[in-house]
Amino acid sequence: STGGKKTGGSFEVELKDAKMGEVVTRFPPEPSGYLHIGHAKAALLNDYFAKAYKGKLIVRFDDTNPSKEKDEFEQSIIEDLKTLGITADQVTHTSDWFDDLQKMGRKLIDEGKMYVDDTPVDQMRKERMDGIVSARRDASIENNVELWQEMLKGSERGLECAARFKMDMKHNNKALRDPVAFRCNLTPHHQTGTKYKCYPTYDCACPFVDAVEGVTHALRTSEYADRDAQFKWVQELMGVRKVHIWEYSRMNFVNTVLSKRKLQWFVDQGFVEGWNDPRFPTVQGIIRRGMQVEALREFILSQGASKNLNFMEWDKIWTINKKLIDPVCARHTAVLAATKVPLVLSNGPEPPTVVIIPRHKKYPDAGKKATTMTKTLWLDAADAEVVSEGEEVTLMDWGNCFIRGIERNSAGTVTALTGELHLEGLVKNTKLKTTWLPQIEDLVEMTLVDLGHLVTKKKLEEDDDIADLDSVYMGPGRPMVLFNIPDGREKK
Repeated sequence: STGGKKTGGSFEVELKDAKMGEVVTRFPPEPSGYLHIGHAKAALLNDYFAKAYKGKLIVRFDDTNPSKEKDEFEQSIIEDLKTLGITADQVTHTSDWFDDLQKMGRKLIDEGKMYVDDTPVDQMRKERMDGIVSARRDASIENNVELWQEMLKGSERGLECAARFKMDMKHNNKALRDPVAFRCNLTPHHQTGTKYKCYPTYDCACPFVDAVEGVTHALRTSEYADRDAQFKWVQELMGVRKVHIWEYSRMNFVNTVLSKRKLQWFVDQGFVEGWNDPRFPTVQGIIRRGMQVEALREFILSQGASKNLNFMEWDKIWTINKKLIDPVCARHTAVLAATKVPLVLSNGPEPPTVVIIPRHKKYPDAGKKATTMTKTLWLDAADAEVVSEGEEVTLMDWGNCFIRGIERNSAGTVTALTGELHLEGLVKNTKLKTTWLPQIEDLVEMTLVDLGHLVTKKKLEEDDDIADLDSVYMGPGRPMVLFNIPDGREKK
């Protein structure tokens, strides 16, 4: 048994052939964007099993495509893993193994297990879909080696080619129809510069690097089920140590974009402040919005070992979050500036009196705050509209007062109140308990932002063009911006 704590989902799961102290898992992010909640699930699950079996976690940057990858993204992933409380036992890069992978490529060509194909990309894609064998498939080893050398050099001829595994072009599983193993790219690599011109695909590199780095269990989302057979076939072709695959369900949310390419579009168009925009599903975005790491971890582990693909609402994760922050979050008071109503107390303190009160009555660690008691207070218009002349109300954190006068404009809207403190009055006797602010110079003006979804379509499809969807955009507020943290309750 893993001995792991059960957190709502079913985690009484045995990893196949797992031995205590010998399990090695890996989290292989591509440094082509910021970590989002789906990546967080992968990272936390790999961390969970490594710890549960007293094993080892490798964080490996899958840097096989220099066109998309940046050092900025790699650094952000490192920071996000720290935020999630994940510490790798070893940090590696797929690029650490490029020399070995190229040697393996040559070995596979020499053994007749890989060939170099100069079929144009669109034609190659169509032939794979239709199960048509490439005209280059049965070329001689000598000819393949010659073209392989051109690929390694990144020559004009090499750029026309891709190296493909020789599998089964008639297989029902199209992932096994001679997938591409290497392709050329002249873009400088953020780690290796211009040393290499020919790079392995993820499908080629991952089975090899998993084997040589000692990974025992590769955790993969169930959407890659068709590629699991490919992973095993590649390991068989290469003759490397076998790695167990353990599947889990990908995390999908309604009204949520998880594609890094589509998230990049929002950034590029200026519709968001950046990758840490509080409407983004990135780790930085949701934490900036008010999500606690503990809530994120609890939610992900509560999903358990389920392999069911479904689109989840956000309410459950925010409900977990509220349970964590509500008992400890400091309380502060605000009134709507545009409609605030003055309450003048005939016997209010002159000069004003400053008192120190707790920020949270039930949680002393939240600290204390200064509250100024003045003759004139500001109330929210919503409270001012419901009081009656002569009514006793409670001023929160101060005491009771009587409402002595109510002024209204021609539309009948309350514009001012007068009152009289009655501090010996009992709080239990009042119907209205109202928050208030003192009328003083150093009140802090702020904007409270209730955030909507970036896209209004509930379930996004892979081929949806974000530019064609209805989007919700709310610009940054001024001068101070506070985000409303969702509490998981459905808005009526």
